[in-house]
This record gives sequence, structure tokens and C-alpha cells, in this order.
Amino acid sequence: MTVGSDIEIAREAKMKPIMEIGKNLGIPEKDLVPYGHTKAKVHLDYIDTLKSKKNGKLILVTAINPTPAGEGKTTTTVGLGDGLNRIGKKAMVALREPSLGPCFGMKGGAAGGGYAQIVPMEDINLHFTGDFHAITSAHNLLSAMIDNHIYWGNELGIDTRRVAWRRVMDMNDRALRDIVCSLGGVANGYPREAGFDITVASEIMAILCLSTSIEDLERRIGNIVVAYKKDKTPVLAKDIKAPGAMTVLLKDALMPNLVQTLENNPAFVHGGPFANIAHGCNSVMATQTALKLADYVVTEAGFGADLGAEKFFDIKCRKAGLTPAATVIVATVRALKMHGGAAKEDLKVANVEVLKKGLANLGRHIENVKKFGVPIAVAVNHFITDTDAEIDAVKDFCKTHGVEAFKCMHWAKGGAGIEELSHHVAMLADKDSAQFKPIYGEEMPLFEKIKTIAREIYRADDVIADKSVRDQLKGYEAQGYGKFPICMAKTQYSFTTDPNMKGAPINHSLPIREVRLSAGAEFIVVICGEVMTMPGLPKVPSAEVIGLDAKGQIQGLF
Repeated sequence: MTVGSDIEIAREAKMKPIMEIGKNLGIPEKDLVPYGHTKAKVHLDYIDTLKSKKNGKLILVTAINPTPAGEGKTTTTVGLGDGLNRIGKKAMVALREPSLGPCFGMKGGAAGGGYAQIVPMEDINLHFTGDFHAITSAHNLLSAMIDNHIYWGNELGIDTRRVAWRRVMDMNDRALRDIVCSLGGVANGYPREAGFDITVASEIMAILCLSTSIEDLERRIGNIVVAYKKDKTPVLAKDIKAPGAMTVLLKDALMPNLVQTLENNPAFVHGGPFANIAHGCNSVMATQTALKLADYVVTEAGFGADLGAEKFFDIKCRKAGLTPAATVIVATVRALKMHGGAAKEDLKVANVEVLKKGLANLGRHIENVKKFGVPIAVAVNHFITDTDAEIDAVKDFCKTHGVEAFKCMHWAKGGAGIEELSHHVAMLADKDSAQFKPIYGEEMPLFEKIKTIAREIYRADDVIADKSVRDQLKGYEAQGYGKFPICMAKTQYSFTTDPNMKGAPINHSLPIREVRLSAGAEFIVVICGEVMTMPGLPKVPSAEVIGLDAKGQIQGLF
């Protein structure tokens, strides 16, 4: 079967008017805020009316550690949503919004692939409904108000050496990681060291994605620690009088975005924190709303299960009171062979022995997800070069771990290519056998929480942290933040902090570089190894091949 490029397939999609998609969910037309004919936001007033409705089943899609060979987690999430609808279930998907950073950097588009996509693909990848711009603007408004407060006399006594609030932009730009601002003389303020993070690492992004109402959003913004005084007492965003204006900028962004799949099934696409440097899940608002509108909600968490799934369980589910019914771990034969030591150029050659070595990575993720008490299925995202012997090897391996694996062909066939997995996942969810629990308790000291994640999920022997880091964590506890969960910032490519260590390494240590308090998001960010909160562009960025053709159509958003 010949399949066109993702963008060609998306361009040929026969989309229904978004009002019709909303009507099929039971959303009155007056409660949808249209952004053209194919996108709409769901009004917060309508969402409030759903609170008494029973929740559907929540299904998480996660994956093995990513490789250049590709895994297809978003594609599988969309395909599974279509597959569930195809077998007669009322299902919808809930995804994150793509960031312009990786879109123009190294990944291209991020709306699924083949015949398992959400549309309009180009709009979703480029600006969409403006949520990321609103988050960027609100974040940088707070930055401007902090510097303005210092300029006009610094009534709060902020120590300019201890301004903790960095600026953001939604683009990979390594030149902005560390800067000196307010240069140019007295009229421009007091020079100080500062820097930029990418918007998806912004605490405002995390706050938007964890908020349950506009009031909760404003409360969380007010609690952000933006700086410290010389006596090291914190200065909050509400001390700067910023929350009101920031909430105004974010009031529309808080409303979930409704779009559709290629098979005209409903999808929420809302929020977009990265999982390697943030908490990696779509918004609580979108997930909770979807659970009221559908019997099955398929959502995804970024990168491998060691990052995305762990944060989904330990942060999002804990904070939002969500109980997942099942988990799907996505793997590909190609990626497993890379974890077994195969070079990218050799992936088209059948090699069951190398594949079996790489299966250790999948096995580690299965063991880890079991620790959260959630039933598991494995989706083998099919590539045309896969052999029956390789697929069978994955299935046999999964059986030894007590889970079923399924060959999934949704990329080429849409929902029809993933029916077998869809039936199995629905069965797992309907059994109500999940006994979900986070892997650490709220009362555990912060450093012990970090050690628990390192030991139980990464299988590290030790956590390496300077005394200054440990003292900082103790200081957070003394300030009343000790019950916060941990948001690990670490390379996505390995269980270790070394991206080159594939498979399932043991006998390694977890080095902590720094910790950051996200008092509004209500978690502690722990930055490990060399991971950057502002990525850089690769040597040959995707931006070099993105452009308009002679017809004015976008090219390069593969």
C-alpha cells in the first residue's frame, strides 16, 4: 500500500464542520467558540455544567525511550482513539499542542502521522489558537513587571542577584540561555544576569495545564516565587500585583481546543509542556472535560514512560484526582533494535538477536508502569520492514512479563489497523482492575522522593547532589513546599543522564545540577545532567525545508 506524506494525507482530509463534531459530543453550538470552521474552544461555563456527570475510562499512551528510528506515540494515541470508535465505543483523544521549537528544529510536525492524524494539521503545528503566544505574553509580562518594580525604587527589597523568574519564547535559541539585561545606562534599569527558557518549560505553561478553573489559575499565578530578598525570604507574583493582568491574557487559552481526527472523531489538543524539562501532559481541563463527554479518553504523556508516564501518574493524576484504567506502551521493532545496539543504517535488515537485546528497554518500562498498579498492553507500531519473526519475538517477550503485545497498522490503515489492540484495551479498562497509586507519598522528604524516582524508575544506585542542592531542598520544606511532587528534567533518550546509554542500564548514578521551585505549578523541578531548559537548533534544522510552494501551500511539515 502506497501512503503519501503526512502533510499530503492531512491536506486531503474531508473534515466536518467543528460545530458538527461538538454536536456529536453533546456540546451546544452556543458553548463553542469557533476559530474558523475546523477549530473551536469549549467555553468554561459549559464545562462547569458537566461536573456532576460520570467519568469515562482514562487510557494513557506512553512509550519506550525515544530513538532516531521513531516510535509513534502520538500516532498511536490518535489511532487508538479512532480504533475504539470503529469498534463501537464512544471515545476521544486528548493531546498536547506542538511547540514551534521542535517543529522548526528536528521533529517537524507533531499531530500524528499517516492515516492516524489530527487535523487541521498545519494549523495545529503553527500558532493554532494562539495559546502558546498567550502563555509567552503572560510569562514575559511578569518579567517586565519585576524589572519595572526594581527600576521604580524596589519597594519590596528584591535582591537583583536573586531574581528567579527567567523570560521565555517558543523557539529553540541557545544564544538566549544566559544573557545580561538592562544594559545601556540608567534609563534602562539595573543590569543583571538573566536568561530565556523555551515556552513549553514555562511555569505558566505548567500552571495552565494543571489549573481546574479560572480562579485556580489566578491563585496559582499569585503563588509563583519570582525572586528573593537579601534575607532570602521569597517575593511572590501577587506581591508584584501581576496575577490579574496575567489571567486576563490567559482567559481564552484556558479553554480546551476541540479538533478532529482524519476519521472525524473528536480530539482535544490543549497545553504543551515538554516531558524532558517539564511535566509532559496535556491540560487537566481538557482531560477532565473529555472524561465527561466520552466513555473512553485516550491521552499521551511525552517521551518514554520513565519521564512522561511517571509525571502523568505522580503529578497530574495525583493533583487532579484522576484514576487511569489502562496504559499502552508503544514500541517499534526499529527502535528496539537501536536499543539493542543496531546502527540506524542497519535497521531495515532483519535481526532478531539484536532486537532481543533491545527488548530489555521495553521490559524495564513494563516493570515500572506495573509499580503504579495500572494494567498494560503493548502496541508494536508497524513499519513495512518489520518481519513476522521480529514481531513474534516482541509478543513472546511481552508474554513473559504478563502483558499482551499487538501488531498495529494504524499509520497505514487508520482505525482499521488497530482494532485488535482497541478491543483489548477496552476490555482492560472495563475490568476496573486498576489499583492506581503514585510511587511516593506526599509526606516523604523531597530528597527521598528524588531518590525513589531514581531507584524505582531509572534503577540508579545513587543520587549525586551538592550540599547546596540538598540545603535548597530543605529550605523549600521549611517554607512549606515539602509536600510538592517532583518534576524531573533529564534526557529522554536513556534511563540515565547519558543520552548514549541505550537499553536498560544499571549501576549508574543520577547527578543533580540544580533544583527550581515552581510554587504556582506546585512541584519541584530537578534538573539532571546536561539537559537544557532552552534547546538549541540542530546543525540542519527542519526550518531549512519548511516553506510555501507555488500554490501557496505549506511544505516540509512532514
